Amino acid sequence: MTNRRITRRTMLHGTGAIAIGLPLLEEMVISSANAASQPDVPVRAFNVFFGLGIPAPLQAEGFDGVLEPLQPLDDKLLIMRGVDHVRADEKGVNAHYDGASAAFTAEPPDGEAKAGGASIDQMIRRAHYPNGLPSGMVPTLVAGTFFRRSRVGRYVHSYNPDGTVAATMQEKPRDLFDRVFGTVAVSGDAADAKQQRLKRSVLDAVTEQYKFFTGSNSPLGATSKARVAEHLERIREYEQRAYSMTHKVAGAPDLPSESKLLHGGEADPGGMGIDITLDDLSSEWRLMADLYALAIETDRVRFGALTFLAAGERIRLTGNYEYEGRMRFKFDDAAQHKASGDKGCSHEWWHKFNENKKNEQLRAHAHMKMREVAYFLQRLDGKESVEANGKSILENSLITISTESGDGRHNDVKRELTGVFHAITGAGGRFKTGQIVDVNAEGLDVYNTMLAGMGVSERLGPEKRKAMAIDTILA
Repeated sequence: MTNRRITRRTMLHGTGAIAIGLPLLEEMVISSANAASQPDVPVRAFNVFFGLGIPAPLQAEGFDGVLEPLQPLDDKLLIMRGVDHVRADEKGVNAHYDGASAAFTAEPPDGEAKAGGASIDQMIRRAHYPNGLPSGMVPTLVAGTFFRRSRVGRYVHSYNPDGTVAATMQEKPRDLFDRVFGTVAVSGDAADAKQQRLKRSVLDAVTEQYKFFTGSNSPLGATSKARVAEHLERIREYEQRAYSMTHKVAGAPDLPSESKLLHGGEADPGGMGIDITLDDLSSEWRLMADLYALAIETDRVRFGALTFLAAGERIRLTGNYEYEGRMRFKFDDAAQHKASGDKGCSHEWWHKFNENKKNEQLRAHAHMKMREVAYFLQRLDGKESVEANGKSILENSLITISTESGDGRHNDVKRELTGVFHAITGAGGRFKTGQIVDVNAEGLDVYNTMLAGMGVSERLGPEKRKAMAIDTILA
C-alpha cells in the first residue's frame, strides 16, 4: 500500500487572506525507501541585529563574560571575532549609521534610507528562488523591538541589491501576526472592523480545513492529527497574546495587557531617549520573537531580519536583571549616570567604556542583550522545530547575528568599526560550529565566503576588488 504524502507547502487557507502553514508531519517527509532525494529542508537566511555592540576586549572573555547566555547553544554557533567594517566608514556621518548599515551588507549607507547594497539574506533569496518563493509565502519578514529611529539603517537590516529596504518593518506584535497569518475580512467602517478583529480569531476562517485534517477522511495518521490540533492551539495562544483577546483557550497562560511600549515617533522624542522597564522591554521582545519563530516553523517565511534594540539605542532602563534564577544587576541608567535625557541613557555606557575598568553597567546591558538573542535562537531549536533531516531549524538555517560597533570607543571611528561581533549557525552543515574563531578579516570577505558556502555565485562589494576566502569558517 502506498502512503499518501502531503507537501511541506500544504497550507490551511481561509477568508480574508488567511494562510496558516501546517507543522512538519510524518506525511511530509520523503522516506529513503520511497525516494532517492534528500529530505525536504528549505534554504533559509535571517539576520539578527542587536544595538550598540560588544567591545572587543569583552568578546575576548568568551563564554566567561557577556557571551554567557549563548553558551547553551555553543555547539550550534560559530562565533567570529575580529571582523572589520572600516570600509563602511563614511566621512561626516555618525558611525552608528555606518556600523548598522554595514551589518549584513559590509557596505556604508547610501543616504538616510538606503544601504550601500544587498544584505546576505536577500543575496541568498535571489540565488535560490530566482522565480520567487512558493505561492502564499511572505517574501521577506522584517520585525523588531526598538526605539531609536532617525535613520532607517538603525533598525532595518534586510536590503535589496539597490540598497532599498526589502520589506516594511513590523514593530508591533499584532502587526507582525497579521503580516504572517493574514487578517480577517469584516464589513463596516474602520472602527467597527477593529472591534470585530479583536473578537474574531484568524483561525475561525480555517475551521473547515482544520476539521478535514483532523477528521476521519484526513490523509494524516493519529500522531499527525494530534500535532495539527496542538499546532493550531499554539497559534491561537500567540494570537491572543498579540491582541489581548477577551476569550481564552482553557489551560493557556493569562493574557497580557495591551502593549505599554511606545512606537513610531513617540518612541524617539527628539533623540532624548525614553524610560522603560526591563519587564516591559523583555515581554514585548519575547512575544515578537515567538511570533517570528512561529512564522518560520509554519514555513510562512524563509528570509528576513529581526532587530533587538536599534543602533545607538537611547533608553533609560530600570529593573532587576536575573539570569538562571540569580540576581545579576539592578538597572537604573539615569540614576547611575547621575544625568537626565539622552545623557542618562544606556547608550552612554558605551561612550564611557574603558577596558581598564570594570564597566559593570555596560557588561550588564550586553549580557542582557545576549540573553534575549539566545531566547529567539532557542525557540528555533525545540521539538517543534525538528525537520525532515532530524536537525532543528536553527541548525538547518543560516542565521547571522551581528551589531554596529567593535570595541565601543565611539570617538574613534576606525576602532569602532573593527572587531565587530558576529555569530552564525551551521546552515545545514555548511559552516563550522562549536568554536570561537578570530577571523581578523574584512567583513566583505567574511560575507562573500558565507555566500559561496551557501551556493551563491554573486558577490557583495566592488567587482574588481580582490577577494579573500575565509576558509576557517567553512565546514
